[in-house]
Amino acid sequence: MPRSRGPRLVPPLLLLLLLLLPEALSTAASQTSAKSKRPKEPGENKIKATNKRGKPTLAPGKDRDSVASVPKTSSIMMRVMEKGRFQKPASTLSLAAGQTLELRCKGNKIEWSYPEYLDTFKDSRLSVKQHDRYGQLILANATAADTGEYSCWLQVCTGYVCRKDDAKAGATYVLFTEKGELFVPSPSYFGVVYLNPDREAVVPCRVTVPSAKVTLHREFPAKEIQSNGSIVYDMKRGFVYLHPQPEHQGVVYCRAEAHGAPQISIKYQLLYVEVPSGPPSTTIVASSNRVNGGDDITVLCTVLGEPDVEVEFRWIYPGLKDERPVTIQDMWRLVSRGLGRTTRLSRSVLTLQDFETIDAGYYMCTAQNLRGQTTVATTVQFS
Repeated sequence: MPRSRGPRLVPPLLLLLLLLLPEALSTAASQTSAKSKRPKEPGENKIKATNKRGKPTLAPGKDRDSVASVPKTSSIMMRVMEKGRFQKPASTLSLAAGQTLELRCKGNKIEWSYPEYLDTFKDSRLSVKQHDRYGQLILANATAADTGEYSCWLQVCTGYVCRKDDAKAGATYVLFTEKGELFVPSPSYFGVVYLNPDREAVVPCRVTVPSAKVTLHREFPAKEIQSNGSIVYDMKRGFVYLHPQPEHQGVVYCRAEAHGAPQISIKYQLLYVEVPSGPPSTTIVASSNRVNGGDDITVLCTVLGEPDVEVEFRWIYPGLKDERPVTIQDMWRLVSRGLGRTTRLSRSVLTLQDFETIDAGYYMCTAQNLRGQTTVATTVQFS
């Protein structure tokens, strides 16, 4: 019979390892837990700066083309201060009268814009020069009348064709304050403002003191005109009628007050206009269409148009090539046609004395305005 086996004895070394294993696992777990609870050093969770550049994130609905298409504009204008210092001028400057204003704009071909009357009267106080790398504008001994916008821009030329570079331009509106002059002085004592139903109208009472309080008044019946949304005040333009109406007609003036000192502007006549825009509406008539030799004749060319639109006349007549002596006189005046309508009556009169056979034929008048031209003709025969 086979010999029966008793229970196997575990070697002492293996038994010792089995007894120590749970304790070792427990110790390792406690060490791991202790490491996770270690107090953090200051700044440990902060994102550290790197030299890597990430791609810009575009807003929803935007693409790369729309971002790239936004034009970059930078003012090229600098104001020259005392002791040769330079400063970018603010959009609005307030300076005392009597000072010298010097502006510079970077570029080798700079164009300028400034208050129109400085050009109209060829004011010697104004100097505009082009240097190699910049354009320069100097206005000496400034007065309240010089208040307005001063701007510059770079001209880019290809051959004989030049264009304005809108991305390289600069502008500043300068108010020159002068004692006793709250309003920018006007060259006349009475102004006319035409009210057209299809565009804004401006009563140009501009001030020289930014803090001045300005109100608009009707002369008759005497009352203040309230700015109710259809009439707004712009310090750089004046009172703006956004939607002119026939009831806005009349004589008005502005009142300004600053530091307790009030001042009244010149008066403005507001005239409502209802004349269609377009080339001149022209007619022509001769004093007689059959003339005896030796008689005098007159030919009248007439245009009815917008009050503020000038008309120029040109004549062609039979004796022009032979330099026959004629007298041509142009004139115009405003005419009220009732119901609040005002038109400009422009006339050109051609007068010829001592009519001869060479003077018989067509007399042609061409009237031209900014919107086009119209030619009319009449015949004069030798009787």
